[in-house]
Amino acid sequence: MSLPQLGLGTWQNTDPETCRESVRTALEMGYRHVDTAQYYGNEAAVGDGIEAADVPREEIFVASKVHAEKFGLAYDEVIEGLAATLDRLGLEYLDLLYVHWPVGNYDSAETLPAFDELVGRGRINHVGVCNFDIDLLEEAIEQLETPLFAHQVETHPLLQQGDLIAHAESRGYRHVAYSPLARGTVFDIPEVVEIADKHGVSPAQVSLAWLLSKNPVSVIPKATSEPHLRDNVDALSLDLDDRDIERIDAIGRTDRLVEREGAPWLDD
Repeated sequence: MSLPQLGLGTWQNTDPETCRESVRTALEMGYRHVDTAQYYGNEAAVGDGIEAADVPREEIFVASKVHAEKFGLAYDEVIEGLAATLDRLGLEYLDLLYVHWPVGNYDSAETLPAFDELVGRGRINHVGVCNFDIDLLEEAIEQLETPLFAHQVETHPLLQQGDLIAHAESRGYRHVAYSPLARGTVFDIPEVVEIADKHGVSPAQVSLAWLLSKNPVSVIPKATSEPHLRDNVDALSLDLDDRDIERIDAIGRTDRLVEREGAPWLDD
């Protein structure tokens, strides 16, 4: 199953009922990609939402992430961590498992063979990483027997990640943009607001449509209410013209909004 362009991010969606209902609503609205993580503390609620939705499991692309602080990233810890994740989600397999951050006891030579093993066991379908730089991505590609499927990293109009997107295209994996709305600051970016007014849409839709104009990018905005979920879906049908895209491309800022978690290579 390929990675849908638009997914549901669930970071900070920790109230069990709200999380369950937002996942269910999103799936029944047409979302087919749900992104969670051990670190988010909501895998059980995400699983409840998947179970409650009137959508067959085989049509849903489910991703989670193993984290150094939760189980560790040694070989056996990855295997055990995935088992716990599947138990909380109530699933037999994941479509995609990520290394959440290459910190703590992350070691490509020990961590990544566990991912290959999980693919071989049919417990995960694809391998991903998060918050890597190009050197770490190349190291992972070399170490893995399974093709690298996705790299998830903060990406939005104020942090455009052109080099990482180009690397993804050249090496044949997906670039997954988290915080694609720059934690709400897209509503204050003049270029984005003006383009939104021009098309009669929200700045959120403009930010998402701009990202989706890049290849090979998928986006995972977080939302809980039905209006926000619908607004994000509508970005799929928004066609920005070349001038719109060029204006956002030219913003030229590098505003990193997500804590680096001890990953100094992410500094500008």
